[in-house]
Amino acid sequence: MFKILLVEDDIALSDAIKVFLTKKGYDVYCSYSPKYALDELEKYPVDVIITDIMMPGMDGITFIKELRENNIKAPVLIISAKDQFKDKEAGFTSGADDYMVKPLDLNELELRINSLFRRAGISNAHQLTFKSTTLDSDSLTVTTNGQVFELPQKEFQILFKLLSYENKIFTRIQLMDEFWGIDSNSEERTVDTHINRLRDKFKNNPDFDIVTIRGLGYKAVKK
Repeated sequence: MFKILLVEDDIALSDAIKVFLTKKGYDVYCSYSPKYALDELEKYPVDVIITDIMMPGMDGITFIKELRENNIKAPVLIISAKDQFKDKEAGFTSGADDYMVKPLDLNELELRINSLFRRAGISNAHQLTFKSTTLDSDSLTVTTNGQVFELPQKEFQILFKLLSYENKIFTRIQLMDEFWGIDSNSEERTVDTHINRLRDKFKNNPDFDIVTIRGLGYKAVKK
């Protein structure tokens, strides 16, 4: 499941967006403070960031600049009541990838999110093609080399995540927090167990390997 960070100090709007996107299959985390969001992003990576501009403490433009200075490369979509060209120019110059003017059309918001995924190299939010291997998150299936594998949810989520970001290292803690939850009592070796099961199932796969980065975690690489 794709993880979206929503940084919006209007609680009612934030809740409405979260409910809508959750129904569409996204995992949405809300933050009402850019400063707090920056702290969380150092520990928990996300796939897309949606942010307002006018917020107390730190404005959205400064927030985006901080993201880019800290090498956080997740696509950023600005949502703002500011509709002047100079405001949009400031947003894109700061490092944003898209800009929507409030009031929002939530269906259009979903379209723009999907567009950001495509630009990031992900075909759409529910399906991923990696060379000749196709993953479908609606059916939890992996089709490769003429075979169809139906995976348990956690295995599918881990594989989808790794293949979505080729060569990116994900630590065991990051994978645990994302797919088991921060408050989970499961141990880190649970991730190792799921990785080993994936390796066993796809040992003859012609497209990818799951590589262990000693002392850190795992990444997917093309064969």
